Amino acid sequence: MSLPLILQTLIRRWREHSRPARWLVLAALPALCGLAAASLFELVPRNYALTISGGDLTGNRHFLARALQQVAVDSGITLTLRPTGGSQEALALVAANQLDLAFIQGGLDLPSQDVVQVATVAPELLHFLARPGIESITDLRGHRVNLNSRKGGTRLVAHQILTFAGLREDIDYVESNIATEKLLEQHGERLPDVIVITSFAPSDVVDYLVKQQGYHLLEVPFASAFALRHTWAADAEIGAFMYSAAPPVPPRPIKTVGIKLLLVANRHVDTKAIVKLLESLYSPTLESRLQIHLDEAAILSAGSSALSEGTRRFIDRDKPLLSRALLDQLKAAIGLSMSVFSAGLVVVKWFKSVPADDGSPDCVAQVTELDAAVDDRLLHGTLSAQVLSEFHARLASIRALAAGDDHALPAIAAISQRLDSLRQAQGDEV
Repeated sequence: MSLPLILQTLIRRWREHSRPARWLVLAALPALCGLAAASLFELVPRNYALTISGGDLTGNRHFLARALQQVAVDSGITLTLRPTGGSQEALALVAANQLDLAFIQGGLDLPSQDVVQVATVAPELLHFLARPGIESITDLRGHRVNLNSRKGGTRLVAHQILTFAGLREDIDYVESNIATEKLLEQHGERLPDVIVITSFAPSDVVDYLVKQQGYHLLEVPFASAFALRHTWAADAEIGAFMYSAAPPVPPRPIKTVGIKLLLVANRHVDTKAIVKLLESLYSPTLESRLQIHLDEAAILSAGSSALSEGTRRFIDRDKPLLSRALLDQLKAAIGLSMSVFSAGLVVVKWFKSVPADDGSPDCVAQVTELDAAVDDRLLHGTLSAQVLSEFHARLASIRALAAGDDHALPAIAAISQRLDSLRQAQGDEV
């Protein structure tokens, strides 16, 4: 069947239906088209472009962000790295929607409701590096302690640990705030007595300070007690000989505080993008690149009331396929599908058939038969007044049957006018 013929058929059948039926079809078709378009949109693969920060260029977080950038490409995510001066600066940018994602140090308050936690990644180790002669945390009294940038999270966490150890800021020790990049440019006496660095182990910066500047590591003996008081802290350990074998640094495993690394995002980042990013974060590919085990089971270990919706969906993907909640959702979905299918079926039937109580085709056919009967009587000269009366009576029946039928009215009017003309002509002859 050709396209013009199909269009003609559709137009004819459209006209054969009543006006309410037409309006109902006009209302149903956009809804069905919209539902189909939405379903198609969900099936089309999407790409996402996001910005992320891992802090300064010398830190392990930047290295982590760069590795994630390379792995996430396979999931359709393009990450643009933006260095920042520390966790607090990164949080401010995320809150202002100038940055989509950031790796930050645990133990910091989220600045606004627009910042949500995506994942607890892994604990970073707090390294207390000291010059010779300083053998314990309590020996920090009277010395200059570098706590990194004032915009960084290390400073805030280190304050809490030093306070827990009974050391008072600006009374028992002098604080300095030299950023890591600047710290690496200094030598000899210009370097602080104690340097606090948060990093995975081994750390390249710590390695440099131990081997090139003569620093050694201090133990945090109360790490376990401190970790019990804070969800973002963990009881951790730096292994023996981690940074030097001769002389050994440290000479034995030493305790320290692990600070859980967090991934945060702006609340408005696409939920599906967060799910895809988490799939990349906990993928074997990233783990092999970093040589660090990122445990998906610890994704919420730091705890947060402001959790990303994408994280919830990522976690829910592992729930039983036929849970009660899912069964309820399936029932609702099936009910909706059946309703939509039924509506579509009704629409199709309206186009393919004519309502049974619609007498338009019969009326037109009867008018045609009546017109043919008039022609036959005229041809044979048997059109009498009585026959005309019978024809008028038949026409009245057809008119009553076709009441409200716009399709049949023109034909009825035409035959009525013809019968009237024939009756008038017979009257003139008499």
